[in-house]
Amino acid sequence: MVFDDLDTPLFDTTFVVVDLETTGTSPGGDAITEIGAVKVRGGEVLGEFATLVNPGRAVPPAIVQVTGITTAMVYAAPTIASVLPGFLEFASGAVLVAHNARFDMAFLKAAAAANDMAWPVATVLCTVKLARRVLGRDEAPSVRLSALAQLLGASTQPTHRALDDARATVDVLHALIARVGNQGVHSLTELVDYLPDVTPRQRAKRVLAADMPASPGVYLFRGPTDEVLYIGTAVNLRRRVRNYFTGSETRGRMKEMVALATRVDHVVCAHALEAGVRELRLLVAHTPPYNRRSKFPKRAWWITLTDEPFPRFSIVRTPNRDALGPFNSRADATELAVIIAEYTGLRTCSTRLPRHGLHECPPAIVGGCPAAASGTPINTEEYAPAAALVRALFAGYSDTPLRTMLDRIETHSRAEHFEAAARLRDRTAAVVRALHRTQRLAAIARIAELIAAHPDGAGGWEFAVIRYGRLAGAGNAARGVPPMAVVEQIVAAAETVIPEGGVSAEVQIVADIPAATPRSSARAPEQGAARFTATSEAIRSIAPDHDGRLEDSAGRYAAHRDAVSGAAAGGDVVSGAVVGGTAVGGTAVGGAVVGGDAVGGTAVGGDAAGDRAAGVGQARGTVAGGDAGVRDEASGDAAGDRVAGGDAAGDRAVGVRMARDYAAGGGVADGDAVGGTGASGMAGGAAVGGQAAVDRSAGVGEARGVVAGGDAGVRDEASGDAAGDRVAGGDAAGSDVTGASPVGGGAAEAPSVFGVAAPEWVPINVPPLRGASPEEAALVVRWLARAGVRIVRTSEGYREPLYGAGRWLGWAEVADAAAHAQPDGEAYVERLG
Repeated sequence: MVFDDLDTPLFDTTFVVVDLETTGTSPGGDAITEIGAVKVRGGEVLGEFATLVNPGRAVPPAIVQVTGITTAMVYAAPTIASVLPGFLEFASGAVLVAHNARFDMAFLKAAAAANDMAWPVATVLCTVKLARRVLGRDEAPSVRLSALAQLLGASTQPTHRALDDARATVDVLHALIARVGNQGVHSLTELVDYLPDVTPRQRAKRVLAADMPASPGVYLFRGPTDEVLYIGTAVNLRRRVRNYFTGSETRGRMKEMVALATRVDHVVCAHALEAGVRELRLLVAHTPPYNRRSKFPKRAWWITLTDEPFPRFSIVRTPNRDALGPFNSRADATELAVIIAEYTGLRTCSTRLPRHGLHECPPAIVGGCPAAASGTPINTEEYAPAAALVRALFAGYSDTPLRTMLDRIETHSRAEHFEAAARLRDRTAAVVRALHRTQRLAAIARIAELIAAHPDGAGGWEFAVIRYGRLAGAGNAARGVPPMAVVEQIVAAAETVIPEGGVSAEVQIVADIPAATPRSSARAPEQGAARFTATSEAIRSIAPDHDGRLEDSAGRYAAHRDAVSGAAAGGDVVSGAVVGGTAVGGTAVGGAVVGGDAVGGTAVGGDAAGDRAAGVGQARGTVAGGDAGVRDEASGDAAGDRVAGGDAAGDRAVGVRMARDYAAGGGVADGDAVGGTGASGMAGGAAVGGQAAVDRSAGVGEARGVVAGGDAGVRDEASGDAAGDRVAGGDAAGSDVTGASPVGGGAAEAPSVFGVAAPEWVPINVPPLRGASPEEAALVVRWLARAGVRIVRTSEGYREPLYGAGRWLGWAEVADAAAHAQPDGEAYVERLG
């Protein structure tokens, strides 16, 4: 390589790396206590200079604690007047290098001026500026010497002693020069030009940050006509704004913005979440020219179903109830819509079809309309399941399309069509991520009010009031301040949020389930689980042991009967399933009543007809809108069976299929009685087309609760599982329903009728986020996911749907890792055969 004669190659440049220890931070009021320097050229050490210096005053205790240099150590040391000439001779003709060079050079220049010594003209390099220029903030969040030494593998670790720190700085300098060499920087001139320069005008504007507080918040740079130029957030406003006027700011656009700025406004916030949300709202309000993101949240794209007899996908800016998104690119949304349509049977043709028309697209071997797979014309009734499957997929009530895609990937792999399998793998992972993003944001957007707290790190708490996915209020409770009083004040002053579509007009999202009376999401249902709070402890006390057995359930139940029986309200039937009759005795908590007779006698939640069924020991109660008196909603436990990710008590099961001991879904202890009497005399409850099929035999050991027409025994609304038998469109319950997680669950198939999933109450024709900004809802979700966050109070629980994409995230991560994996030499050769 040939260099210009005026340029000195870096390998021929002599550097003197210097570090000082002082009695403080003020060059005019403090003094040097130690000097350490290392002279290097071409990667070789030419010499070292190290000496203690008598500062002429006592070393402060705080400095002693940091450096270990005491007043006794420097008492007999030479003064700076004796040391400085020798150091200047040592550094003569070299480029001076220091970590935070402005600090070290200021002390040396002040010492030279105090002793009437001329300071030589020399090039000065700062490894702080060089590190900030070379290393990104993701790679090096901090440019402290100790952090850089560890990051770049320095052979000497800094110890706050001058010579050790100088040696560590030498290693950092060499590592940084090696980095810039790949960018064409090979001479000293090129290295100096590579560093950002700060003009005197830019540095003079540091006064704009003088009144900034050292607290979290939002800052706004304003221009000559008071227009907002740029908006940002900071954990420490003063420190962050000051950085814009120093060499640490390397972005050209920001330098241009700083040159135009005339003042900086700020908004102090309680914590980082409030700062982030306020920034998003201010960006939308002001659209500052020097911000590039988040200024136009309405420009996002959504995949929606059209409102027509034969629905199809449409890519729009404004979402409706059946929407998936948001997407930054219309092309990304279109690609995902095509993939989902292919595996749900939704049509992709653009012809508008009337209500009484037929879909008659011809089938195609490659491509073509997915709705034409049958090869025959179909009407609206035959086409309806495809649209319903899309809605169930978006809402998280079915993952059948994802399983179909996974099966297709395996088919391609078995046929050794690896490229096709890899393409479909990547597309499936993209679908999973898009579904999870929408479902996760929708889960927080449906909650009327949620109050969360996070430790502030100083013994206090940070509070946030979330309403329908929006931050409505924020505040802090310092250590020693009663937190609940602060919470009540924050709630009282919180913003009133009216979600899109209002708070009362709601319907079920699953069309296959009969519509119910609309209810407000802001209050608990009249027949909800809140009425059974008094029975919760008693129910838990008769829950199965760790192995899933109810070895002494009858005796343990009897011991708690008196405590539980009082839960029935006013002697009325409490959430009991009544089929064509009334409860005998009038007191039944969760008991199934058929034709006026109490089947099962004593229900888990209380007395059913005063045990008038002959010989009855225990009955599984039916709790309307909740569990069958036997399911632990929080943990997924059924009385007698532990349902945990597909595991039955003592045996591995698939989905909710139980292998033994009081199985929920058909299996029974000591006998497989499905819809009939088993070996132990247990009656398996079933609902067939609205008719109860419970055996009324005397001497029954256990009876399952029944809900005629719908879910038998009852579905856990939070998780979507039936604690008793699962009813699909009126078919006999008691059959096994599979639905294992795709990761670690083995092969399994989803329920054939996804319409039986737990009905989700959503507003009529409003988008999933109910008007909340996707970016704001995402900030809220990420804040709630932080370690240490606790829920103070909530109108309803935060949950994602049972068959939502959250179950597939592990698979998607593995798929992404496989997509980016690069085999090494031997593995690559083996793969090629």
